[in-house]
Amino acid sequence: MLVVVKKPPIDFTVSGKIPKNLLDFLSSEYKNSLHIEFEEEEDTLMEVQEMAWYKESKAEETPGGNLRFYRRLAHMNQTELGNKLGISKQFVSNMENGIKPISRAMALKLGSLFEVPAGRFI
Repeated sequence: MLVVVKKPPIDFTVSGKIPKNLLDFLSSEYKNSLHIEFEEEEDTLMEVQEMAWYKESKAEETPGGNLRFYRRLAHMNQTELGNKLGISKQFVSNMENGIKPISRAMALKLGSLFEVPAGRFI
C-alpha cells in the first residue's frame, strides 16, 4: 500500500533582530525550502530640528500661541490668568491672538508664572 501525504506549504515571516539560534533551527528544519532575505536596516539618526514635522510646528509657533499653550497646560482660563497678572481677560485674549504684542516685562512675568524661559513669549 502506498500512502501519499501532501503538506501545504508553510509561509511565515519573521522580522527584526532574529537570534542566531532561531536561524540555525530554521535552517536545519527546513533545509531545502528555507528562503532568507536580509533587508538593509535604515537606522539613520536625524536631528529633530531637521525633521519636516518639527519645522512645520516651529513655523506655526507664535508668542501668543505659546501663551495659550502654557495657560491651558496650567488649567487656567483667560480670566484667571488676567487676575494673576493684573490685566483684563480681553488683554490676555489680545496677546494670545497676536493683536497686542507681549512686552518684555510681561514676558518675564509669564516666564516666572509658568516656570519657563521668558523668550518663549517674545
